[in-house]
Amino acid sequence: MPRPEAAIAVLAALVLAGCTTDRPTATTQPAAPATSAQGSGTGTQSKFFVQADFDAQLAMRSQTPQGPAAKPWEQAIDPKMIDTAQYKKDGPYHLCFSNAAVNNPWRQVGWKTMQAEVGLHEEIGEFTALDAEGKDDKQISDIAELQAKGCDALIVSPNTTATLTPAVTAACAKVPVIVFDRGVETDCPVTFIKPIGGYAFGADAAEFLTEKVPEGGKVLALRILPGVDVLETRWSAAKVVFDRSRLQVVGVEFTDGDAAKTKSIVSDYIQRHGTIDGVWMDAGATAVAAIEAFEDAGLPVPPINGEDQQDFLQKWKDAGLTAVAPTYPTYQWRTPIIAALKILKGEEVPERWNLPQPKVTGDNLADYLQPDMPPLHYALCGCEDLPGFPEAWGGKKG
Repeated sequence: MPRPEAAIAVLAALVLAGCTTDRPTATTQPAAPATSAQGSGTGTQSKFFVQADFDAQLAMRSQTPQGPAAKPWEQAIDPKMIDTAQYKKDGPYHLCFSNAAVNNPWRQVGWKTMQAEVGLHEEIGEFTALDAEGKDDKQISDIAELQAKGCDALIVSPNTTATLTPAVTAACAKVPVIVFDRGVETDCPVTFIKPIGGYAFGADAAEFLTEKVPEGGKVLALRILPGVDVLETRWSAAKVVFDRSRLQVVGVEFTDGDAAKTKSIVSDYIQRHGTIDGVWMDAGATAVAAIEAFEDAGLPVPPINGEDQQDFLQKWKDAGLTAVAPTYPTYQWRTPIIAALKILKGEEVPERWNLPQPKVTGDNLADYLQPDMPPLHYALCGCEDLPGFPEAWGGKKG
């Protein structure tokens, strides 16, 4: 069979932008940045906030997923299975993938993992992938181009939610569509795959701070961008938790995912307030920069959250930090390939495929720390059993 990489068309842009998203309801609109102190200091609630979704995601955190214990990318939380017999056909199959981008480390790790998953399946005769480079108009064009290539199934990770909805809807009429990571405002895809979601991430981090920061303590909230739904839900969940607490949110600032800007913001707040007692982040890529601001000021690092990137996990261990790392596991990039093959074989799949979303704590930090992997590698890649690991992900064999 042709090797998958021979048919892959990808352009990698190494800029920090774009984050994973949950599918919002059709009535939600982006919220304005909440940077001014109002009431508790958390500002107004995001227009992306949906109470029922918040409640559902927080409940999912304690539910036991169904599926193979050692393969969380095949597990599902409270799945509602749907019949796919109408899509059954004989292989070999031509799978197509419209990717929003590979413009940050999370997406780069995920993309490597997806390609390795493709290589496991002999029934995949051809795999064609197009990279939208973070551009809506290019992805709309990519989806149209892929429909003309005779794809048996189309996987889409949308660049944005609303703008890509018409293109995905049009594709659904011609080919079974699998959407993952970022959502769209239509139910036409056969399945929508994602971890639990932004509310769970935001609440995990905020709850940790309410436990570790003394009553009345000053918390600085650092966000990346406004108007991105999963980031809005991460912050809106944190707002709910902080509003119920006795902590002071002294600032809600946007960093643009830039390490230098993050460090500058934290340094400014330290000078302004004398001390910051906790740092909440909606994404952990610049967590080390935030930590360095305290170190440069000669101050102890307060309770903080990051993500499962190795640089943060290593810093956590070396400095003995009080920390937590909610995750949005990159192992989800394996699941769309598995789902596409199930659909083309006429097997049932969950209509909404909610994957487990672990968090890294002081108790399990050692399980996720991988010193032989690159600083920006994500621990929850689910790639350790894939061919080429660790070298294909930039690591070294121990």
